[in-house]
Amino acid sequence: MTSYSSNKTHAIYAGIADAVLILLFAALGRSAHEHSETFFGIVATAWPFLLGAVLAWVVLGIWKKPLRIWSNGLFLVVITVAVGMVLRVLTGAGTAVAFIIVALVSLAVFLLGHRAIALLILRLRGRSNR
Repeated sequence: MTSYSSNKTHAIYAGIADAVLILLFAALGRSAHEHSETFFGIVATAWPFLLGAVLAWVVLGIWKKPLRIWSNGLFLVVITVAVGMVLRVLTGAGTAVAFIIVALVSLAVFLLGHRAIALLILRLRGRSNR
């Protein structure tokens, strides 16, 4: 497999994982606050963060190095949360300080964590192929 096709595979994986984990973040939050857990309810909660993540992917060019934790992953988290919170303010949704902290920590664990796990798996695979 060439570097380009491997990078493309990693970008597809990271993009899907980012979206799924942002949806999971929204679902867990809705569940914790005893809101309905319908698909549309989850999407209604997640869309500002999903849009923030898409913006981060475009601005940072994350598809070029989708598993990079330092810079790409870290700035992805910051931009995702910042844009998500701004959009929540603009749409009249809540942005309490506690929610901002929970969103920042949760999305950092999710978005950086899956990258760290993927990198570990790739390293372990590389060692077993030697």
